[in-house]
Amino acid sequence: MVNVLGYDIGGANTKAAFIRTQKGRLHDVQVALEYFPVWRDPEKLTNVLLTLKKRLGVNRLDGLGVTMTAELSDAYRTKREGVQHILACVKKAFPDVPIYVLNTDAKLEPFSNAEEEPLGVAAANWAATGWLVAQQVKDCVVVDVGSTSASIIPIVNGQVVAKGKTDLDKLVCGELVYTGSLRTNVASIVHSIPVKSGVAGVSSELFALSGDVHLVLGNITADDYTCETADGRGKSLPEALARLARVVCADTEMLTLQEIINMAKCIYDKQVLQVAEGLNKVYSYTKKLSSNEVSVVVTGLGKDFIAKKAAENIGVKSIVDLETLQTDAVVATPAFGVALMTAIKLEGETIKWT
Repeated sequence: MVNVLGYDIGGANTKAAFIRTQKGRLHDVQVALEYFPVWRDPEKLTNVLLTLKKRLGVNRLDGLGVTMTAELSDAYRTKREGVQHILACVKKAFPDVPIYVLNTDAKLEPFSNAEEEPLGVAAANWAATGWLVAQQVKDCVVVDVGSTSASIIPIVNGQVVAKGKTDLDKLVCGELVYTGSLRTNVASIVHSIPVKSGVAGVSSELFALSGDVHLVLGNITADDYTCETADGRGKSLPEALARLARVVCADTEMLTLQEIINMAKCIYDKQVLQVAEGLNKVYSYTKKLSSNEVSVVVTGLGKDFIAKKAAENIGVKSIVDLETLQTDAVVATPAFGVALMTAIKLEGETIKWT
């Protein structure tokens, strides 16, 4: 039996997946998430990693797989510095476990290689998701909508064919859309909102997040709203409504419940359109590369209410929910992917995971 832990270390959320495999078969999957804004205190990352390990009840480990996006945090002056610090925290937490780090070519690097070439492993978690889905769906575009951003990953003939490797390149070609289910400033989604008898511009203050929009519309529950709110208050419906009202410099005494709900619907539609625009770019060039039908595979917290809606928006007929292939992978897809890659490396054979 091979025991492997996979980490997806993000700037705001760190996710872990613990798997057990034996002779090419997956026997157990457990996932956990910890909201940890790394910019608050980067030195606490080691404790976060150990907390997740404890929460998953991990005792013996044969290997550790790691991918990350936290190096983008402004806690670090450069991505190089960020990667090196994150790797140091991982090594401190697991000094006696073989550690493999995912690079942007969807390959696992020995820990020492990642230390020597830190930019090769920066922001590579999308590659874990793409690799994972490519094992099951040979021609598709993956849309992974998390709390902060949406990764759009093209796959042809069972191979990831992404144009971009860095975040910058991906923003240019549409493979990364910086909008997410929880943490996106509403002012970055819309610049004006129809309200009452006119159209109001919006305040550029951080008054409300996308989590407020989706809570008000019933797309998420308060338990799903894992990050802190814009005003530091709670995650009840009245509190979310109050935050949304402030986006147009109003409050819940100036706007009716229905008026705020209508605002939320407008913001939601614009967010779906943001993802749809990126998806349309990637889907169009993926279809040119494939002679088969190209599906869209959706995953992440926003898979149903953002990713799926974006796919429908551009007219995609074949939409696959990753949850139908592997339930546990949905909430921590890159962590599960990098754990599975590590297990395959250790076992030396392909592992059946669906």
